[in-house]
Amino acid sequence: MDPRLLRTFVTVSRLASFPAAARELGCTQAAVARHVAALERELGLPLLTRRPVVPTVAGARLLEHAVPLLLRLDAARADLARLVAAPAGELAVAAAPLAVGPRLLAALPAATARVTLRVRPRDAIAAALADGTADLGLVDGLAVTGDPLPLSGTAPTGGTAPLTALRVTEAPLAVHLPAGHPLAHRPGLRIGELTAARWLDAPAAGLPLDQLRAAHGTYGFRPALRYEGTDVHTLTALAAAGQGLALLPATVPAAPAATAVPLVEPRLVHRVELLHTGEPAGPAAELTARLTGG
Repeated sequence: MDPRLLRTFVTVSRLASFPAAARELGCTQAAVARHVAALERELGLPLLTRRPVVPTVAGARLLEHAVPLLLRLDAARADLARLVAAPAGELAVAAAPLAVGPRLLAALPAATARVTLRVRPRDAIAAALADGTADLGLVDGLAVTGDPLPLSGTAPTGGTAPLTALRVTEAPLAVHLPAGHPLAHRPGLRIGELTAARWLDAPAAGLPLDQLRAAHGTYGFRPALRYEGTDVHTLTALAAAGQGLALLPATVPAAPAATAVPLVEPRLVHRVELLHTGEPAGPAAELTARLTGG
């Protein structure tokens, strides 16, 4: 199967549109249609229905294979490109918003490398490592003290080379709420007291509510407002404005007219981990050592 045909098929399936796929791929709609038809002829099966544009049973099965295959090809191309194209003094880091903390800022090389820091949702970090847009990744999440994050050590999406995960920091947690909130003057809060509260759903900028539900074993923590950005300051401002509670690392300062009350139960921490594939070299190795104390 020609990777070009597979990429066209995957793009059409994802966008559910031949014209939209043509725009994204930079070709004509007729070329997109020819690619899909050629792949169907090669395999002897219809892969897409045309109105609406959705995968057939055979197309859905092919997607399960095609997506990781294309990601693996992209990773291989990126690995080879880094050998010949990337200047030795450049470093690209992809980090989840809450992973950009004092430890990272103090560890970034001052003069030995030109650093590009890209803030991405935490579930996009592994893909950035796989496709070569990042040399190192920083992810975060809720964990029991000393335990790794649930996805540590797994392969990034698509079955590329396994990731290595190294501990960077662990910090206590605090609940951000308006200064006038009835719980604002408590010395500490238990998560079980907050299951019926109104929460901010900020899967990229904050800690996902699914992690709270998993930690408490409940379906509570209903969202009052969903924020889809990556700016932590906006998230704390929303909490200060009474739009919902937010659980954040204790290192994140509360916004004006808000307070951050320590979480005392369960004994969870905000953990940051460094991800990389292969063996870091040059500026990547230097930053890895600074972050992990190696």
